[in-house]
Amino acid sequence: MRPMPLVPPVTTATLPRTSNSSVIMTHANRGAGTLAAMTRSRDRDDRGRARNARPRDAAGRPLPHGAPGVERVPEDLVLSPADAVTEAQRLLDSGMPFNAHEILEGAWKDAGDDTRDLWRALAQLAVGLTHAQRGNARGAVALLRRGAEGVRLWRVLDVAVPAGLDLDGLVGHADALADDVDRDGPGAVTAARLAPRLRGPGRRGAREPDTARPRAGESDATPRRP
Repeated sequence: MRPMPLVPPVTTATLPRTSNSSVIMTHANRGAGTLAAMTRSRDRDDRGRARNARPRDAAGRPLPHGAPGVERVPEDLVLSPADAVTEAQRLLDSGMPFNAHEILEGAWKDAGDDTRDLWRALAQLAVGLTHAQRGNARGAVALLRRGAEGVRLWRVLDVAVPAGLDLDGLVGHADALADDVDRDGPGAVTAARLAPRLRGPGRRGAREPDTARPRAGESDATPRRP
């Protein structure tokens, strides 16, 4: 039997004890620093919820921090349908369809199953007006037509129209503006066409504006617009 060769002893180099730990700690510190920086850079409200606190112009475009901008719609604002329509009309008349969209979007999120699709369509119409104001013809045409079609589909449900809304007038306005912008471009947009009447002549809604009600889980201390 041939003798088995002897295996030379294995020698291991001793690495500095702080090497791996230093690398790990360096990466950990960098990660923590990055996370902290990201956390600090996120705009948050008084409840710690993330939001974009940058000021915006009348068309809803973000402005640099510290620049003067228009008043923002509070994210936790809750209005009755009648109040939402009144406030949205005020904003449209003031040349701020983006802010009107935020009001209508809030009504959409707070609506019941029977009117939720209607409020969503109205918010889409306001987004279409916002695109028109910004000179984005393609976006304006798409959202105006989408919102108008949403209103038509909702009308099939034969549900009572809330807050005195003039849905026929709104659909007609959206269709006409979309057709004109599609044909003539942003030049077809005027200040008056960015402020359609949400209610018919003489309609003030089903009732006078009342106190805004809180969403489920919110207390009476929830900030509301006066």
